Amino acid sequence: MKHCFYNETVGFFYNNSRKELTTYWRTKDVLVVALGLTVSVIVLLTNLLVITAIVINRRFHYPIYYLLGNLAAADLFAGIAYMFLMFHTGPRTAELSLKTWFIRQSLLDTSLTASVVNLLAIAVERHQTVFTMQLHSKMSNQRVMILIFCIWVTALLLGLIPSYGWHCLCALEKCSSMAPLYSRSYLTFWAISNLVIFLIMVVVYTHIFIYVKRKMTRMSKHTSFHPRYKETMISLVKTVTIILSAFVICWTPGQVVLLLDGLGCKSCNVLAVEKYVLLLAEINSLINAIVYSYRDNEMRSTFRRILCFACHRNSKYTPTVVKLNTADRRTLSQNGHFTVDSSI
Repeated sequence: MKHCFYNETVGFFYNNSRKELTTYWRTKDVLVVALGLTVSVIVLLTNLLVITAIVINRRFHYPIYYLLGNLAAADLFAGIAYMFLMFHTGPRTAELSLKTWFIRQSLLDTSLTASVVNLLAIAVERHQTVFTMQLHSKMSNQRVMILIFCIWVTALLLGLIPSYGWHCLCALEKCSSMAPLYSRSYLTFWAISNLVIFLIMVVVYTHIFIYVKRKMTRMSKHTSFHPRYKETMISLVKTVTIILSAFVICWTPGQVVLLLDGLGCKSCNVLAVEKYVLLLAEINSLINAIVYSYRDNEMRSTFRRILCFACHRNSKYTPTVVKLNTADRRTLSQNGHFTVDSSI
């Protein structure tokens, strides 16, 4: 019969995993918290701006923008979770109860998982629209809501599993170094799951990139090649490159470190880079708002209206109605295809 340690302190498990638990504020701790809080505030403000813009502008009431809004909501939640971590880290960690410690970690796991799965959903949606040459997916609002619901259910399940059994409170030899109350097998599972999602995203975006490049090469040989189509395709290639690069740079280090800890690597000093790779993953929540939103002209215009609202309280907001010319209504060249929204 296994002996469980439900009545022990957080310090007991940190000592078991040989993870340092300080009782005073060091310069390094202060810097990490200050930087973390700064990033969290920026993440909260930028993603709140994105959500507000999508809600008030009817031109954004399409499946891709609903997914974008949900991504912003996930990143907003990630900002809150990271801020909660900053207020319960350093010397304060030793004062936490086991329940509070699990809440702290579950918030992070849930928010980061929701963000990653949202990115995957957007990648798949973009793949569909690019290859059908449509501005927006034909997915109904009901299906989008079901998809969003499934994203959050998945995130909640992965975030709450450790609190409800997949921990090491009854098996101290299985405790991880980075998260001393988590089982190493859970970290391995979580890291591998995310790395699989990363791989799928790389394949999807690489497929989009290759298709767009080939399409541009083929179309450029025709004298009837519409310059607007070329501009759209070039912008799309740039956006795909930024998305893929930012995602790999921000997420891969953290997942690799988690996997090494989960596999019980003794020679890997994962604790030395733990806080930095987590901060890097959090920064991706800020980059998401910039890449997926700020490259959209209409989104930027809506941002300006929101930010200038205090200066023009007497003017009522009305969505911009853009009159399209003949070429824009057709949205592409004489081939009769639709252009793809290159901003996303």
